[in-house]
Amino acid sequence: MKNLYISALVFLLGAQGCGRFQNAENESKAPQNRIVCLSKQYTELLYALDLDSNLVAVDLSSTYPPETAQLTTVGYHRALSAEAVLAVEPSLILHDNNIGPEHVQQQLENSGVPIKAFDTKSRDWDGTLELIREMGSYFKVSSKADSLIISMHRAMEHIKREQDSSLTKPKVLVIHFGRASNVYLVMTAKSTGAKMIELAGGTVPFEGKGGMRPLSPEVFAEMNPDIILMTNFGYDRLGGQEEILNLPGVRHTKAAQEGRIYRIEEHDLVYFGPRSPQNIQLIRKFIRDEA
Repeated sequence: MKNLYISALVFLLGAQGCGRFQNAENESKAPQNRIVCLSKQYTELLYALDLDSNLVAVDLSSTYPPETAQLTTVGYHRALSAEAVLAVEPSLILHDNNIGPEHVQQQLENSGVPIKAFDTKSRDWDGTLELIREMGSYFKVSSKADSLIISMHRAMEHIKREQDSSLTKPKVLVIHFGRASNVYLVMTAKSTGAKMIELAGGTVPFEGKGGMRPLSPEVFAEMNPDIILMTNFGYDRLGGQEEILNLPGVRHTKAAQEGRIYRIEEHDLVYFGPRSPQNIQLIRKFIRDEA
């Protein structure tokens, strides 16, 4: 009898001890009725998975779908304050490992509020499909996630079938205003935008470390792009064609001389998502001068 009691006690202690390390199980039980989302890609996917009713706040870069304008904003994801995030009383904070400053991230992690970054790094199309699958599992909407993945896969396959490899690929550079650093940047060939441009029939010739590099006259003189795309915040901030041409190196490019500088929404270019096939179609129109 004594041995039986000891065995039962060991089993109970072991079960409690194991529970401390079962992070996946604990995460799946996290409260999810007051979500603060600090990733524009995650925000769009929450809407696509019909989880938006749980959203109470987003960061400033989460601008799609338009309904996000009705939510509280808690600051730019790279320049957050813990007070602003915690003021909306979140029960779950989502981020994609691209938040800052570092001390604020530490404050949020120490706040006692569950904070979650998904394991999947969605740097390309396939990664985004896997991210949707992971989000579906976490929020227990796997069937919805599977349906979305099938729909997205079909749309992208249609885009790929329409590619015309016989056409000369024009050189495209993307100018993006970095709100955290308050400078204009140029997307490199490693960026998500560059991958979309390739699928649309163009090429980004600007090599460099990371997804974006500071804009300089030397870049534009060397690249001399046929087309320039400017994301909306920077385009609107300048407020006119002449101001755009005054950016370092832009005026003397082929794109400027032929009037091929186009405005594009940031959320259409900097991450893959459910609308990426139609966004690639839009870029294709710019490339074919059909917009």
